[in-house]
Amino acid sequence: MRKLICLLALTFFGQHISLAQDSTSIDLEEAILIGLDNNFGVKIAKNEQLIAEKEAQITRGSLLFPVIDATFQRTFTIVDAVQQFVNQTDLTRIDNAESNIENYSIVAGYGLRPEAIYTMRIMGKLAEVSELEAKVMVENTVAGIATAYYRLVLEIQRQKVLETTLELSQSRLDIAKARYELGGAGKRDFLTAQVDYNADKSLLVNQQLAIKNSRINLNEFLALSPDTKLDVNDTIIVENNLLLENLVENAYMNNKQFLVTQRNENVAYLALRETQAARLPFINLVGSYNNNTSVAEAGFALFSQNVGFNYGFTAGINLFNGFALNRRIQNAKVQRLNAEIAVSQMEIQLVSDIQRAYNIYQTNIELLDIEYANYQVATESADIALERFRLGIADYLQFRDAQVNLLTAQDRLITALYNIKEMEIELMRLSGRIFYQNGTEQFSMTLK
Repeated sequence: MRKLICLLALTFFGQHISLAQDSTSIDLEEAILIGLDNNFGVKIAKNEQLIAEKEAQITRGSLLFPVIDATFQRTFTIVDAVQQFVNQTDLTRIDNAESNIENYSIVAGYGLRPEAIYTMRIMGKLAEVSELEAKVMVENTVAGIATAYYRLVLEIQRQKVLETTLELSQSRLDIAKARYELGGAGKRDFLTAQVDYNADKSLLVNQQLAIKNSRINLNEFLALSPDTKLDVNDTIIVENNLLLENLVENAYMNNKQFLVTQRNENVAYLALRETQAARLPFINLVGSYNNNTSVAEAGFALFSQNVGFNYGFTAGINLFNGFALNRRIQNAKVQRLNAEIAVSQMEIQLVSDIQRAYNIYQTNIELLDIEYANYQVATESADIALERFRLGIADYLQFRDAQVNLLTAQDRLITALYNIKEMEIELMRLSGRIFYQNGTEQFSMTLK
């Protein structure tokens, strides 16, 4: 069976029943688009990515371009001066002597440090990590929305099962009541039918609570008010053509969390090279333009002005700093080793997660055929039991047993469908095959 399509609402449990008045019906794609537009976690992840990109740009600018500073200074002085010059014997006194000094300069400096090259590359890798982490958040959000969407579908289908069961219990109660009133059966059968009917009605009330909570969970992923009423398409379509080898291969190339771990390994390697580069010589270039003007009413120079350029360079190399650089290099080597170990650990974890999800997926695919066949048998058995109960051939215990078997078969069938779909979503997420292309506002998801 290459493709398994189970239209629960039409094939199994009758027509669609709306659960809320004035509600809006959305399909999975629409729900995901709403979630990606509103989800707060996605918005935060995008902002974090923007910050990382800006940090990388600023770092490149600070390392590739010189630092230029312009300064201006103007000072005024009023003093009482007493002076004696070399060729004079008398003192010269000047009261309230004014002076002012005006300085302005433009200074440019540029440092050529070998580690700056690795610093720029590190910031570029960190920007890539931030972008991948934003994609991880998007993928997790998509998977969460899809799972919550189908969980709501499952709970709606369970409600339909319980409604069918309650209808059967109502039929049995009506028959038992009629027999009791006509004297064809004892009161015990009627009371037992009433108890079973109330028990089934209680299950239906609890199921309505489960639907409400499932709807709230979906609204939470969509960043909508908890009381927002959304109807979902009550159809689950599953495929059984996923291959383990393809999933693992795609995961190595597309799983964003695994790619983050690899980028962090690259960052650790570059950080080691950055630290080692601190041993190499460095050169600082400097140049400035200065204008210094002084005007004074007392002193040897009543007017002075210096205008011109200064330029030069400084070259140096670290000879010894108390083994601090050695410690930094040793720590960077250990961090690189840890990053390599993290990649190996992530690889094993990723493959293991895929294998576990695939095992559940395959098992439920096998169970689906069994549960569907069992459902058909249980349906026929319940119909026969109801008819025999009407004719008085079967007692209430036989009818109740057939009714419970039908309820169990229906629930197991839709649960198997949901489990398959849930594992499909998880396998798509782990293999990196769920993605959202924001540039064209298009959602693409290889789920059928």
